[in-house]
Amino acid sequence: MTPQIEAFLEMMAVERDASPHTLSAYARDLADAEAVCGGLIAATPEGIEAWYADLARRGLSPATQSRRRSAVRQFFRFALAEGWRADDPSSRLDAPRRGRSLPRVLSREEMDRLVAVTAAADGSAALRLRALIELAYASGLRVSELLALRVEAVRRDPTHLIVRGKGGKERLAPLNAAARGAVADWLVARDAMRNADAPDSPWLFPSRGRTGRLTPRRFAQLLDNAATVAGIDPARVSPHVLRHAFATHLLEGGADLRVVQTLLGHADIGTTQIYTHVTQDALAETVRTRHPLGRGGKA
Repeated sequence: MTPQIEAFLEMMAVERDASPHTLSAYARDLADAEAVCGGLIAATPEGIEAWYADLARRGLSPATQSRRRSAVRQFFRFALAEGWRADDPSSRLDAPRRGRSLPRVLSREEMDRLVAVTAAADGSAALRLRALIELAYASGLRVSELLALRVEAVRRDPTHLIVRGKGGKERLAPLNAAARGAVADWLVARDAMRNADAPDSPWLFPSRGRTGRLTPRRFAQLLDNAATVAGIDPARVSPHVLRHAFATHLLEGGADLRVVQTLLGHADIGTTQIYTHVTQDALAETVRTRHPLGRGGKA
């Protein structure tokens, strides 16, 4: 990483309070542009445009392309302010067009099957996975928020959690009886596995890995295994899909869109509205398959 990129990331952390996740993503984005262009400080507009055009050819999603564009645009604005460059070679980059991408959602029956798989299995690993699934489905937590939960936050069997989400904003995440019961069972197993000679991990879901806690990748692998056992296509299941199920099933149950926005921690209600399309599509499918006219019958 060049000194200029390091300085930019430091500015983002200090002045804009960027999260570690955002800083890590921007570091990767800028390193990619740096490698392709042979250095950002000396990059030409043509070189930046060629790098950006290549992102789509590499198969990157519009969301990822947009984030990489944002990282590079912000870097060059910083470079101008610092006097490293006299121009902005990224000024002609157009944002990619985003089509409407509906989130993958599991039905309520499929969620029940996924939970039942973990309830039927034995051992601490099954208790941990059940707690993860129940917590995600009951609260709508992002996977980063879920895996960053500290054990002290659940020791007293709370009815809700205070979560710090994107932008450092706090919100309340509710816990239902099923989630609280699953967490209580996991705490018993977790405490039984503790090493008496070592201090307790601060994380609710500790791990022996570098971070000291379960990683999103490992959680996704565990979900894939559970989905296979439950008879669900693993390609349809991921930690984020549990959050989608939380939002969609709330709206299907009649919850107000603003309430769901607050529970999900969305800054823009437009982000939440994507779930109304999912529920509308489900209603349309129900009419098509269940109504006599939809099946080609007579009224």
